Amino acid sequence: MTLTPVRGGAITNFPAGDRYVKLAASERIQRENPIMVRQDYQTVKLECENGIAWIILNRPEKRNAMSPQMHREMSEILDALEFDPQARVLVLTGAGDAWCAGQDLKLFFRDLDDKPEESARAHQASHYWRWGKLYMYRKPTIAMVNGYCFGGGFTQLVACDFALAAEDAVFGVSEINWGILPGGFVSKALTEALSLRDAVWYTMTGETFDGRTAERMRLVNRAVPRERLREETIALAERLMNLNPEAVRACKQAIKSVRAIPADFAGDYLTAKSAELRFLDAEQGRRQGMSQFLDQKTYRPGFKPYARPMK
Repeated sequence: MTLTPVRGGAITNFPAGDRYVKLAASERIQRENPIMVRQDYQTVKLECENGIAWIILNRPEKRNAMSPQMHREMSEILDALEFDPQARVLVLTGAGDAWCAGQDLKLFFRDLDDKPEESARAHQASHYWRWGKLYMYRKPTIAMVNGYCFGGGFTQLVACDFALAAEDAVFGVSEINWGILPGGFVSKALTEALSLRDAVWYTMTGETFDGRTAERMRLVNRAVPRERLREETIALAERLMNLNPEAVRACKQAIKSVRAIPADFAGDYLTAKSAELRFLDAEQGRRQGMSQFLDQKTYRPGFKPYARPMK
């Protein structure tokens, strides 16, 4: 078995207290405690190039339907890559002609119907990586939807920060077609991204729709011709990598968090988040940007990022 060392792992041993201290200490512990990313995954392919980690769901013969093994492997991969300095942006896509066809009906459901303990573990791993980990992941995440996206695949689609799709990709909330509702968090994920009318329509009818319709509904940011999908994804990833990574992370966390916070508390949260960013930002982006605009007059912040120091 070939192993590649990277930094990663969750920080769970700190008592409640100063969040700044905990976060700063977590970075130190990641440096001192490397973990390993395996290279022998059976259901996922992992490639890293020019700062982009390409995570490829790899069951093309099943249109990348998710099995319990895939959930375990994806959980391990996301944990490991979270603090890997070579993985600056994550792209989630699928092998073959599918992005993800949802849960594997045989391996995830039928085979576990009479195995409650295994079923519970599979459901925990499924929710962990597709929403619990991915939704607030420390690095930017892009869903590159290259083909079929059905059922349970909508959860990780919505959890990603950005979604680009091929114009001819096929989407469908197909649970109604076999007599169930979109459970396992799919219904909640849909309402995070779609209007109530669209969510109800496609959930209750089971109709499919293409990438262009997904863009009009704002399920994805952009739909592009299939031959340009990878190019557009790389361009977005490169744009994100040119920005201050702590600021990118803080913006993601702020926007996604305030959606669920009452207005009375949102101001206090954002004030605290801004203070946290200034504390954690090693390159002092706020100071750099203000100096380059007010003193050096070398850039206009409305049109481009400040010139970051060379690393």
